[in-house]
Amino acid sequence: MYEEAPSAAVPGAVLWRVRGNGGAVLPDGCMDLLWVDGRLLVAGPDTGPHPAGEVPGGAFAGIRLAPGTAPALLGVPAHALRDLRVELAELWPAREVRRLAGLVAGHGDPRTGLEALAARRAAEAGPPDPLAAEVVARLRAGEAVAGIAAAVGLGERQLRRRSLDAFGYGPRTLGRILRLRRALALAGAGLPYAEVACTAGYADQAHLAREVRALAGTTLSGYVAGAAGAKRETSEPSGSRTTA
Repeated sequence: MYEEAPSAAVPGAVLWRVRGNGGAVLPDGCMDLLWVDGRLLVAGPDTGPHPAGEVPGGAFAGIRLAPGTAPALLGVPAHALRDLRVELAELWPAREVRRLAGLVAGHGDPRTGLEALAARRAAEAGPPDPLAAEVVARLRAGEAVAGIAAAVGLGERQLRRRSLDAFGYGPRTLGRILRLRRALALAGAGLPYAEVACTAGYADQAHLAREVRALAGTTLSGYVAGAAGAKRETSEPSGSRTTA
């Protein structure tokens, strides 16, 4: 059973929980702070699907941090955590992590504890790279990387370096991932696949199919069927990080 809700304390973040291992985790440009059977972990930015059971545990809770916002909070560039799941104690002093784990455990809902931890840490660490939000917005609008670099006053190489630190990968990869998420949401809403391809900015339906296979490790039909099954089971909207 998967549940999620927007955070009221951390802008752009989403609080979620799932019992069991759930399904495969698909790339979305985000990073997560996780609570797994009393342990604090970090899920880095993904470039492809991650299988269920990758992190052992019986119950999972998390706060999904919006693209570009986690590195300042964690004190680690995003590319250092790309495609990884690591104990928070590998990034922060173990004694501090034990203290924080105790605080999270003191909340009836660990999501509330994770939200409080993230909000406090964000206030202490200061704002994320101010470029990140603009880059994400422009990529979601379908702008080309060269045009984005010019608009923000950087060369393409400089933009790539800033993006690696903020998102874990360059702007082209982030753009592909954001476009994929839009396509999956449209398909989950019932749009015909040809219309999904056109609306999300793919050259054609074959291009869409290749990108879904490359980034999500499945077919669009397979994703829609899995998301529909999960929606029936949990009465939650489809389109979360986990698939059925």
